[in-house]
Amino acid sequence: MLTPAAQALLHELADGRFHSGTALAARLGISRAAVWKRIRQLQAAGVPVTSVPGRGYRLYPPLELLDPAAIARELQTLGAEVTPELTIHACVPSTNAWLLARAGGLPKGSVCLAEAQTAGRGRLGRRWVSPFGCHLYLSLLWRFEDAAAAAGLSLAVGVAVRQGLLRLGVEGIELKWPNDLLWQGSKLAGILIEAVSEQQGPCSLVIGVGVNGTMPAAAARQIDQPWVDLHTLLGHAPPRNRLAACVIAELLALLHAYEEAGPALWLERWRAHNCVLGRSVSVQQGARVYTATAVDVAPDGALVLVDAAGRQHKVNAGDVKLRLGA
Repeated sequence: MLTPAAQALLHELADGRFHSGTALAARLGISRAAVWKRIRQLQAAGVPVTSVPGRGYRLYPPLELLDPAAIARELQTLGAEVTPELTIHACVPSTNAWLLARAGGLPKGSVCLAEAQTAGRGRLGRRWVSPFGCHLYLSLLWRFEDAAAAAGLSLAVGVAVRQGLLRLGVEGIELKWPNDLLWQGSKLAGILIEAVSEQQGPCSLVIGVGVNGTMPAAAARQIDQPWVDLHTLLGHAPPRNRLAACVIAELLALLHAYEEAGPALWLERWRAHNCVLGRSVSVQQGARVYTATAVDVAPDGALVLVDAAGRQHKVNAGDVKLRLGA
């Protein structure tokens, strides 16, 4: 975790230019020794601060730090009717976990973002590599009056995130059931939806979204599957505050309509951009592993399969691992 003092130093260094220890100490009203201690804290958190004798300290590449005011301005530009309550952390274990722990006391639509996560998670407990200031780590709190109304939401969220990335000019994104966004078979983004209550009646959900922005080499070595980032697809690092706003705007538009409109429209859009239907898939449910052909998605978001014997199966996201065949 970064202390407020270390975060203040980070903002001074975010422009990527050299800053002498003397100048930093003067601007922050601290000693040069205190500057050095804060530099060490930033480095320990994975922030790429370097020191060059005679020139000072430098953060390279420079960072566009997440800024609630900048995100609010971007949301207005995108035509969002309401700016949600935004909380931005330098570092948390998980943005999903932060919102889940406070779901009862925060307004519907609250958003948590972080520059880094120490315990980022994907589906089935997989680790989500979360280096500092490189990607988007975003979670949004929503409530449904009836838990059944949230059926199929994971697929609809994938459609919304895809649309948000399209606003940035990213084309060719495909949707993999139940919660991944791929580009030419490589993972660009993932979704993790967690429920505070799954009983009948009112239901609170936390919708987590992770998008690869600019992947550092050290982080890439920790990933055990094909990946791609926005920097590669766009040819430059994406404006992170605009990226956050694009995703938030599309999620809010989806969620405001979803409970009344139902999943049909978004499932049709998911079908139009998926990379699963019509393909052979390997399914693992507990100790059981079998191969089948994916033929459709049900209204509740379950994947409909037909095995070699012609038998139809429905599998739900919570209990299955899926690998695509040829």
